[in-house]
Amino acid sequence: MDIKENISLKKYNTFGISAFAKRFISIDSVYQLQQLLKINKEVFLISGGSNMLLTKNIEKLVIHINTKGISIDKEEEEFVYLTVNSGENWHDFVLWCVSQNYGGIENLSLIPGNVGTSPIQNIGAYGVEVKDTITRVEGIEIATGKLVTFSNEDCKFGYRNSIFKNTHKGKVILTSVGFKLTKKNHKLNTSYGAIETELISKKITTPSLKNISDAVISIRNTKLPDPKEIGNSGSFFKNPVIAIHHFLQLKKEYPSIPSYPISDTEIKIPAGWLVEKIGFKGKRFGDAGVHNKQALVLVNYGNASGVEIYELAKKIKEEVLNKFKVALEIEVNIIE
Repeated sequence: MDIKENISLKKYNTFGISAFAKRFISIDSVYQLQQLLKINKEVFLISGGSNMLLTKNIEKLVIHINTKGISIDKEEEEFVYLTVNSGENWHDFVLWCVSQNYGGIENLSLIPGNVGTSPIQNIGAYGVEVKDTITRVEGIEIATGKLVTFSNEDCKFGYRNSIFKNTHKGKVILTSVGFKLTKKNHKLNTSYGAIETELISKKITTPSLKNISDAVISIRNTKLPDPKEIGNSGSFFKNPVIAIHHFLQLKKEYPSIPSYPISDTEIKIPAGWLVEKIGFKGKRFGDAGVHNKQALVLVNYGNASGVEIYELAKKIKEEVLNKFKVALEIEVNIIE
C-alpha cells in the first residue's frame, strides 16, 4: 500500500487549513481498509473534510476514505432501498437521486461533504434530517477489523448528533450508508419560508423534486460561500434550543427574534441571528472572519490558521453568552 509522508492536508479540508499529515494514504475499498487496520490502529480519518477544523499537524496515519459506488438493493412500488459507499460526494448523490425521481433528501442539496459523514452529525437543512431516510449504517471496528451494522435506532440520532459523535467516536470507520427513498407519492417539504418564497418567485405551484432541489441550491448559493473560493465548513454553530421562559425574556427585549418551536417547553433560535446581534457578521481578523452574508459561517480568507479560526469561535461564544445567556455549541469537529 502506498503510504506517503509529509502530505499537505489543505486540499482535503474545506476550510483550506494548511496542516500536514506525517503519513497519508487514500483507500478505495473496504478490503484495503481492513488490511491497513491490521497493522495501524492509531489512525485519523478524512472523507470530504467538510466538518473539521484542523488546528495542528496530524501525527497519526491519515486515511482518506475514497470508496465509491451506489447500488440499488431492493425496489418496491413506492420505495427504493440503496447502499451508498462512504466516499461518494453528498451533493452529487442528492442530484443523482433527484434525477432518478427518488425523494426524501432533495432539501439536503449542496451540503458539503461525503455520504459517509452524513450520519455522524445527522446532517439537516430546511426541515429535513438525513436520519429520516437512513435504514442502516455499516462500518469497520478499528480494534477488531470486523464489519459491523447499525440500524437507524442503533445510531441514536439527535439534532446534529449520533453515537458516532459520542460513544463510538474514534472506534468505527463508516464504510456505507443504507437509504430508503420514495419513488412516488413524495412527501415534499416546502414549509421553510425561504423555499416557499423561491418557488413563488418562479411561479411554481406544484413543485417537483428537482424544483425543490434547485430552490435549495439557489438559496444556499446566495447565503453560503463556496469552499472552493473561500475556506469554510458551512454552519459552524448549532442553533441553540432554549427554555420557553428564557425565550420570552429575550423576546421582550428583541421582539423580532426568530424562533422555531420544539416542544411545549423548548424553542430553537438561529445561532446566526445571535452572532449578527453581537456585531460579528462580516467581521474580519486577519484572514479569519465571519461571512458577510451568513453570520453562522466562519471563513478562512486565505492563510488563516485553524487556531486563529478557533479563537474567533471562542470569542463569539463568550460574547453571545454574556449578552443573551445562551451557550452556543460548535457543530464543527475541532482537531486539537
